[in-house]
Amino acid sequence: MTASPAAPRLPRNISREFVTGAVTGAAALLLVGTGGAVLLDAIAHVTGDGTGIDHRLIVAMLLNVALILFGVLRYRALSVELNEVADAGMRDRILAQRDPLTGFLNRRSLSEDGATLFGSARRRGKAVAMLMIDIDLFKGVNDLHGYAIGDLLLIHVAETIAAIVPGSSLLARLGADEFACAFIFDPSHQEVADRIAERLVAGLATPFRANGIEIHTSASIGVARSDADCASIDALLRTADIALHAARTNGRNRHAWFSPSMERTLQLRGELETGLRHAIPAQQIIPCFEQQVDLATGRVTGFEVLARWEHPTRGTITPDVFIPIAEEIGAIGDLSLSIMRQAFTAARDWDAALTLSVNISPLQLRDAWLAQKIIKTLVETGFPASRLEIEITESALFDNLPLAQSIVGSLKNQGIRLALDDFGTGYSSLAHLRALPFDRIKIDKSFVASILENPESMAIVNTIARLGDSLNLPTTAEGIEDAAVEERLCAIGCAKGQGYLYGRPLNAAQVRRMLAEKRLLAHQPDSEFPALRDSSPRLAS
Repeated sequence: MTASPAAPRLPRNISREFVTGAVTGAAALLLVGTGGAVLLDAIAHVTGDGTGIDHRLIVAMLLNVALILFGVLRYRALSVELNEVADAGMRDRILAQRDPLTGFLNRRSLSEDGATLFGSARRRGKAVAMLMIDIDLFKGVNDLHGYAIGDLLLIHVAETIAAIVPGSSLLARLGADEFACAFIFDPSHQEVADRIAERLVAGLATPFRANGIEIHTSASIGVARSDADCASIDALLRTADIALHAARTNGRNRHAWFSPSMERTLQLRGELETGLRHAIPAQQIIPCFEQQVDLATGRVTGFEVLARWEHPTRGTITPDVFIPIAEEIGAIGDLSLSIMRQAFTAARDWDAALTLSVNISPLQLRDAWLAQKIIKTLVETGFPASRLEIEITESALFDNLPLAQSIVGSLKNQGIRLALDDFGTGYSSLAHLRALPFDRIKIDKSFVASILENPESMAIVNTIARLGDSLNLPTTAEGIEDAAVEERLCAIGCAKGQGYLYGRPLNAAQVRRMLAEKRLLAHQPDSEFPALRDSSPRLAS
């Protein structure tokens, strides 16, 4: 519960000023008395009826005059001080109600004024629409351009919102880049709120220019209505916030209306988030291994390390579910290192020619100590650096290329190899091939899967394979599920392949059994690489 702001306190010395006022009043009365006596003595002296003016009375009169002047000056100073206290109190009340940057209401004031709006809508048979507005990726603006530009952007956002929404709306800034708008509408015409939300999305996507800098922004908006199971303004804020989360999850730069299914999804996500924080140190998330095969000989050359969450009650959870959560809660670094540690431990006594490929999240490349953490894990598990290949997606290089170059340089100095993953998916691939010392190119499975039906995909894969050959960078094709696709890839010069054609990802125990059958464990005397498909049927998890 937020405490009410304290009333402005008077200065500590104001009580003394009342004494000053009393003394001044007394001096004025004495001045009247002494002044009258001096005046009478002066008249008598002039007319010759008196002996002269009493100097003690003159001194007393002058002293009274001085006291009166002092009192008047103190009175004026006290008036100024009291006015300053009143102004400060007014400013405090305004700051307690408003955001100082945008002039919008703050959260507490929105709750108070919103309750009044809520009650008014009910009495009139209307509904309140609550829009929660979040500026997408606002933190990057502050990081890249500084907080001064960020503040200018927020002011621009506030002005844009105020220009679009109805004039009677309640407008609030709830967080660093989160705003709220509440207004009354006819519940039979939801399209009114839809149109306002659409105009806000379009208006906030307009490039913003300040100090010669152009910033491209977008906004995600969650919308809720008071006549849909919302008993209070606070409940309405909560449902709009849930809808906002759905809009962000579904791709940003859009608006979404609240539905009960969103709340269930959010509750499930909360349960997974709580479970994930326990699962990482408990090693419930384990590595699985997808075979990488030499397309010319069919021999196993290594494995890509994947992650699976063996949940105690929900069973196996795939990475597309828990990896985004781990990234959002800042646990992706710990998760990745845990998977590496388990994978390195499991693979250290495999045949020395078998490699492991590990994919790095873009968020991990923001950690300047990433290379040291990976090297430390290699040393502690006894896994040779020369058998490790780190995979980096092209999108991961956009945040901070110089930092990525520093991390990659440290890894390469230890003999770790580097692969550019998801090559050809729309980024400046050639620039990245020049900027970083890659050892391998991985062709994205979205191209590989359709090369037999889609001539454009075939042309892209063929071009990538030729580019890799000209740069002396072998290529690995992902997502091979068909023997005819494998044959075509082999014909155009792809060196390696991986996909369900060679079996589903296996856990450490399953891989160990497979390698034992193929005599590919380090302690076995004969560790040749027999063709996988000639020696055993394809395995599925």
